[in-house]
Amino acid sequence: MNKQDQLNRIKEDFIHSQKVLQAIGDETRQSILLVLMGTECQTGLRVGEITEQTHLSRPAVSHHLKILREAGVILMRKEGTMNFYYINIRTKIGLLKNLVSDIDKFLEDFY
Repeated sequence: MNKQDQLNRIKEDFIHSQKVLQAIGDETRQSILLVLMGTECQTGLRVGEITEQTHLSRPAVSHHLKILREAGVILMRKEGTMNFYYINIRTKIGLLKNLVSDIDKFLEDFY
């Protein structure tokens, strides 16, 4: 693959990763992600539990969870009237792996 083809691939990676990058670029959302990653609970956390650990207001946590869900970074599971949030490790985060891998390969090949 020549240099221009690699650059085009990286450009496409950026386009596909844009929502994820915007979602995880916010410091508040990063703290929510860290809480979700740090939990021992495999079933996810409720908004109240995230609120306790981040010291954010409930509306703020809900707002940021919505952005993370829309970007595909986290998923929600309903259990009766309760919603549980957890990291979506299989899909959208993988886009970032591809982006970093393609950039790394480009830099190895041309610099």
